Amino acid sequence: MSLIWKLLRQHVSIGQLAGFFLANLLGMLIVLLSVQFYEDILPAFSGEDGVMKNTYIIVSKRIAAVSTLSGEAQTFTQADIHELEQQPFTRRVGAFTASQFQVYASLSMGGLGMGTDMFFESVPDSFSEFSQTAAAQDFSAAAEIPIILPRTYLALYNFGFAATKNLPQLSEGVVSMVPMDFRLRGEGGAERRMKGRVVGFTTRLNTVLVPESFMRQMNQELAPHASAEPTRLIVEVKNPTDDAIASFMQRRGYELEDDSLAAGRATYFLKVVAGVVMAVGLLISALSFYILMLSIFLLVQKNAEKLQNLLLIGYSPARVSLPYQLLTVILNALVLVLATGLLLWIRSLYLERLWQMFPALSEGSLLPALLLGLGLFLFVSLLNIFTIRHKINSLL
Repeated sequence: MSLIWKLLRQHVSIGQLAGFFLANLLGMLIVLLSVQFYEDILPAFSGEDGVMKNTYIIVSKRIAAVSTLSGEAQTFTQADIHELEQQPFTRRVGAFTASQFQVYASLSMGGLGMGTDMFFESVPDSFSEFSQTAAAQDFSAAAEIPIILPRTYLALYNFGFAATKNLPQLSEGVVSMVPMDFRLRGEGGAERRMKGRVVGFTTRLNTVLVPESFMRQMNQELAPHASAEPTRLIVEVKNPTDDAIASFMQRRGYELEDDSLAAGRATYFLKVVAGVVMAVGLLISALSFYILMLSIFLLVQKNAEKLQNLLLIGYSPARVSLPYQLLTVILNALVLVLATGLLLWIRSLYLERLWQMFPALSEGSLLPALLLGLGLFLFVSLLNIFTIRHKINSLL
């Protein structure tokens, strides 16, 4: 093959190959960087804090002054729920279930004890991130209640109550390790004493969340005759940016808690931006592929007579094509390696800034970007090999 390469390399244009290399490198880097940046920044905007996905919204009815004075609760009827389920932007609807019994919680730590009245709420287990084990266990036995608390509760304690009472401030990790004692009282003096533990925190819900199986079991045991229609609904929507959602809510007098569409909108626009950037990178890569094919075709055309002579004296098309094919594969491999190195370097720079803005942000996986880069390398290389072989065969 060395003799064939010496014969054919005379018309190789270094400038054209360098143009292909740089264009392909830029396109590959943009594609990989867009995928990796999306993977790294998504946790900061997705709103998935262990309880809710970014496509979940919390809906309640607007409280009117008359209802407030009369003590009438703004609840959702089955007709309201059915109407919401029929909307084109809705995937599914779940109802919040409130505890129909009294809850008193207490804990002791380091010789200090405190207690307070509380309340429990639950949503269908398919909407929450409670483990299947916790959701399915029998709470009539000596089982701990898994609890998810709002982060605002911990902030109120640390910066309000603890600061004024000279009490120690608590981190989420410490709170998760401390067992809590609960006294549950229902109808006719029925009472249960249970242990509980905080298993997570959320910024999306202002409630004390427990598994639906526990709520259903305790309501049936402690308040079998009590029933109440839900005052809040959790809705999974198809597209958080759909204007029809806000229009429907306003028309029906519903409210969205904590601007629960904001995280979904941020994630949606992040996907759009990442998609646009990736499309630009793919376009540059396609243009670089065109530049390379044009260079190879011009090279083949200049060497057409020599190539035909080689084919006539017995060289196979595969052997004649091999130098050009190896050239393109080596260039593509160098592009992949260099693009990956530049990606890791640029990623280390922007991760430092991201960690300054989001200290608890975890790194995204490198695997999607690396697999995409490898896939592009194989696709372009195989396309180059096939195209060059086809061009050489046309000389016969």
